[in-house]
Order: sequence, then structure tokens, then C-alpha cells
Amino acid sequence: MPARWHTREDSGIRLDRQFRWWHDGEPIEHPNIIEAFNKGVRVADDGNVTLHFGNDWCFFEVEDAPFKIVAVDVSEGERLSVRLSDRTGEWLDVDALRLDDDGVLSTRVKDSKAKARFGRDAQFQLAQFFEVASGVVHLRIGARLEATPLPLSALED
Repeated sequence: MPARWHTREDSGIRLDRQFRWWHDGEPIEHPNIIEAFNKGVRVADDGNVTLHFGNDWCFFEVEDAPFKIVAVDVSEGERLSVRLSDRTGEWLDVDALRLDDDGVLSTRVKDSKAKARFGRDAQFQLAQFFEVASGVVHLRIGARLEATPLPLSALED
């Protein structure tokens, strides 16, 4: 088979729904490369995502979300923050919470320019804050109760 020439526009790199990296249909398995790729994801103002690796960059295919939420934290000011796969953190956008058909939560990150899916552990952490009041799913954070746009089915197993 002839060698395939890659360009910035056609890198052959893909990030699937389970946050596995691929190159030309082969899984990327080296943990240091995975970490470097996770840290190299950038979102432009127009929402396009690029992968930065050292001084180089390229576009890559994103099957669902370019970021994974790996943990949920509570601040002393009774706010929830999320830690992302690129090793950054930001406040949880409660109004942007969504539940997909697979039962996985997501929200918007990076100034609402990108989607982030909750990893299993992070989704379990967030679920500890769920509470139903008047038929609406809320997040109980300390003494504060904040309504979410999530359906009641978000609380079903």
C-alpha cells in the first residue's frame, strides 16, 4: 500500500465517543501520546477544533465531543467546577447540561464554544448533587438549590 501523505486539513487523527484517539484507523495506545493529544486540543472562536503538538498543529475528526469531564469539584463558594481532559478546569454550566440517548451527560465548555461529555466517574460525582423538587431536577450545592434543564429520566438507572 502506498504511503499516505497527511496534511493539516487531513491528519488522519480521530477522537471517538469513548475518548479514544485513532490515527489512520489504528488506536493510539501510548499513554504519553494520549496525554499530549488531550492537552493539545484547542477550540477556535468559530468552534473548530485543532490539535496542537509542540510547534505543529492539525485539524482532527471529533466523533462527539472534543473534551471529557474527568472530575467534578465543589468550591467553598458553593459552586461546581469541572476538570477537563486537557487538564484545565472551569465552572460547570448548569444551564447547558444535556442527557444523550446513551444516558451520558454533557455540557458546554470553553466559553460555550465546545461540548464536553462526562466520564463515568465524573457523572457519578455529579449525580451525588441531584435532587428533585416540584418535579424538576436540581443540583443541591451546600444550601443552594439550582434548577437544571435535565429530564427526570436523568435520575433513573
